[in-house]
Amino acid sequence: MRAYIIRRVLLIIPTMFLVTVIVFCSIRLIPGSVVDLMVSEMGAESGMGTKLTTEYVRHQLGMDIPIHISYGRWVRDALRGDLGKSLWTNRDVTEDLMTKLPVSFEVGLIALVTALLIALPTGVYSAIRQDTLGDYAGRTIAILSLSLPSFWIATMVMVYPSIWLNWSPPLKYVPFVDDPVANLAQFALPGVILGMSLTGTTMRMTRTMMLEVLRQDYIRTAWSKGLRERTVVLRHALRNALIPVVSMIGLLLPMLVAGSVVLEQIFVLPGIGMLLLESIQKRDYPVICGISLMVAGFVLVVNLLVDLTYAYLDPRVHYR
Repeated sequence: MRAYIIRRVLLIIPTMFLVTVIVFCSIRLIPGSVVDLMVSEMGAESGMGTKLTTEYVRHQLGMDIPIHISYGRWVRDALRGDLGKSLWTNRDVTEDLMTKLPVSFEVGLIALVTALLIALPTGVYSAIRQDTLGDYAGRTIAILSLSLPSFWIATMVMVYPSIWLNWSPPLKYVPFVDDPVANLAQFALPGVILGMSLTGTTMRMTRTMMLEVLRQDYIRTAWSKGLRERTVVLRHALRNALIPVVSMIGLLLPMLVAGSVVLEQIFVLPGIGMLLLESIQKRDYPVICGISLMVAGFVLVVNLLVDLTYAYLDPRVHYR
């Protein structure tokens, strides 16, 4: 197990390298550079010609050096824990990420808990009560969650209650340490909406795997011994059925990041998603690279934890 973990951790290094190269180069291919945006905002205030102003801004931002040298400097600083400074605000990227990260983490945590609390029990119940009214209800919920995009539901929640009930969700961010109740009231709605978008896939996978496991010979043997349904389902069937479900959850976790980008914009939550959109609009390259590095690291660590979970769920799995 230890050797396997070491190999996987070492494999993260070239993967992160490729991610940073792709992101570092691709964001500079977006039409309209940060220099053009800054020059257009400066206008004629400097009193200099456009060409002179452009060259001056390019030199001040360090954009006049070859891209491979710029990338090498960025990697060198990143290895020291310095992700650079924002081109617009001159704030440290690391400090901005640490400030925004708790917001996105809270939304993602609420979404993940919501998805698991709904999907796993409903999927198990649908499997053990196949083709009953409860099974049809659970499958209907799964199809609805797959069919209705989270951004559409969030938009409807923002618009129609304000028209019909003269109520809208709180939009002023309240930190958890200042007022936990107000903070949870603000984050519950976007978290639940984002979680519902993950519920359908997880629920269907849980039901499918439970149906497959319940037809295995060792489950029939457990039934023939006269064991209670609770024991057969929870102790013998569920643990084996969860192995592919865990894989599915690991694949869905990056979707939390993509979903939070949209929902943070709709509910005006100052998280990583809103910071990423603002950075892309302003071509703030250091911030975009810092966020991409953090998200890539998160996905790789989650994949490693998912693989290690297999050994816990299935004693037959051994890593060498």
